[in-house]
Amino acid sequence: MINQYQSNQAYAREQDARDPLRQFREQFIIPPAKSGGEAIYFCGNSLGLQPKNTRSYLDRELEKWATYAVDGHFHAPEPWLHYHRLLKEPLARIVGAKPEEVVVMNNLSSNLHFLMVSFYQPTTKRYKVLMEGGAFPSDQYAVESQVKFRGYTPEEAIVEVFPREGEQTLRTEDILAAIEQHQDELALVLFAGLQYYTGQVFDMAAITKAGQAAGAKVGFDLAHAAGNVPLQLHDWGVDFAAWCSYKYLNSGPGSNSGIFVHERYANQAELPRFAGWWGHDEKERFLMQKGFKPMYGADGWQLSNGNILPLAAQRASLEIFEQAGMDNLRQKSIQLTGYLEYLIREEVSSKANRLQIITPSQPEERGCQLSLFVEKNGKQLFEQISQAGVVGDWREPNVIRVAPTPLYNTFTDVFQFAQLLKKAIKEQ
Repeated sequence: MINQYQSNQAYAREQDARDPLRQFREQFIIPPAKSGGEAIYFCGNSLGLQPKNTRSYLDRELEKWATYAVDGHFHAPEPWLHYHRLLKEPLARIVGAKPEEVVVMNNLSSNLHFLMVSFYQPTTKRYKVLMEGGAFPSDQYAVESQVKFRGYTPEEAIVEVFPREGEQTLRTEDILAAIEQHQDELALVLFAGLQYYTGQVFDMAAITKAGQAAGAKVGFDLAHAAGNVPLQLHDWGVDFAAWCSYKYLNSGPGSNSGIFVHERYANQAELPRFAGWWGHDEKERFLMQKGFKPMYGADGWQLSNGNILPLAAQRASLEIFEQAGMDNLRQKSIQLTGYLEYLIREEVSSKANRLQIITPSQPEERGCQLSLFVEKNGKQLFEQISQAGVVGDWREPNVIRVAPTPLYNTFTDVFQFAQLLKKAIKEQ
């Protein structure tokens, strides 16, 4: 455990030498920098790096396709019919669920819609959806279209909770107060687990408890939380959740999403849903008969057979998570992001008061991402550090997001980034 940070390269290298997870960086392909050498890749919050074992997992399924063709579904080793099951246990450990509560399927926006079909059931009295103001557009558009589909206008049905004036992040007490204020009209509370713009982790346990006490269903978009921060979806009693797998779960661009549905709904065949044949009772699936009978648990929300190559790519990454362990990754993440925060405050912000970290300082309120609010020339600053070898990302109107990811980033990466950022600011 790091007790005191130091702003010199020798210190960073010493921490890397002591890092018990240092060998996992070698399991990833680090892209080249525009300036030469390896990039300082701080963009796992948008797209995780490719594990070196991904190719072998894909090749294995391609070989099955070549050798078995259609029989790969039933007669090959690890047949495709049940391939999705191979991801259940490692994924359940990452999100804090039981294996039967999770399944990999579709893409994130699609899954949000399918889950809202089941869990947003407005009535004359209860029809409102509460969400964070400034949510990622996928969530905004999904909720907007869902309420319109149910016959409401967004203005009457959507309640957004914004930070207080002069603040960048939401206070938990304000979220809970909003739930209480609208408790008689709420049908659904839908929040991000980790807010994409600010990097704030919301108190999902408290939001779930308050939302359900108010009589609403509670769900989370975990796009930036899955594989990044500790999750206990089952124990928190969350009704449903969805996430993408191409960020911290490193499954490849646009790869499959995952869903969580609490086990209390596992046998509720009467729960409304848009059905597909892969969600039908597999003992009767190939009888091709009318009358949908959902599978037990989250599997009952599947529509189509799994996309085997993306599933294989995700399985490759989950193997690495199994080796590293989420608790160990979280411990390193706290140290790594803490070091980044220290260097920016000590080496950069004190020399440039136009740059501010808007992500909370408390480790329990953030993951590995820090959002840097730049008052002026932010896009220019971002382009300067990009040319110098940093891969981060820019979010309008004025935030640079950087995310030192514990599986493949180092303390030396963090130190070098801070030096490049300081140099770029000085040159402006």
